[in-house]
Amino acid sequence: MEKPVDKPVDKPTHLVEFETMLLGRHAHLYAPRSRAGGGQLDRSAYVLLSRIRMHGPMSIGQLSEAFGLDASTLNRQTAAMLRAGVVERIPDPDGGIARKFRITEEGERRLEADRSSNIAGLERVMEHWSPEDVARFAAFLERFNRDIERLEGRPWPRP
Repeated sequence: MEKPVDKPVDKPTHLVEFETMLLGRHAHLYAPRSRAGGGQLDRSAYVLLSRIRMHGPMSIGQLSEAFGLDASTLNRQTAAMLRAGVVERIPDPDGGIARKFRITEEGERRLEADRSSNIAGLERVMEHWSPEDVARFAAFLERFNRDIERLEGRPWPRP
């Protein structure tokens, strides 16, 4: 049996790739999905609800543009969210033809429960970090995300 050969991480981007791979692997540590908190949204519902919360009611077309996903994918995701009672379809408040999705009280409750659980998990992971290190890490993550958004042409609204 041959021993695998480790490829050297000789460029900083190689290290970023490796660490982001591990970050995805460790998501359960800082973003637990337990029923006890009353949330337990799947990842797509969590992201869609977060976007709708920031933007306000959105149509399938607006969601498609915001996420770069086709309408059929979003129709499946929003149908599941409608069945779960976390969104509702409403007439366009601006008088447009397309109906829009709005977060329900149940959706707000579950989104906030998951968000609180995620934050608590992150606080456990970074409990020995200085507040300055946490702020620097947050700033680098924001910069990284904004550059991805710039390349995609899809900026994400921020508070």
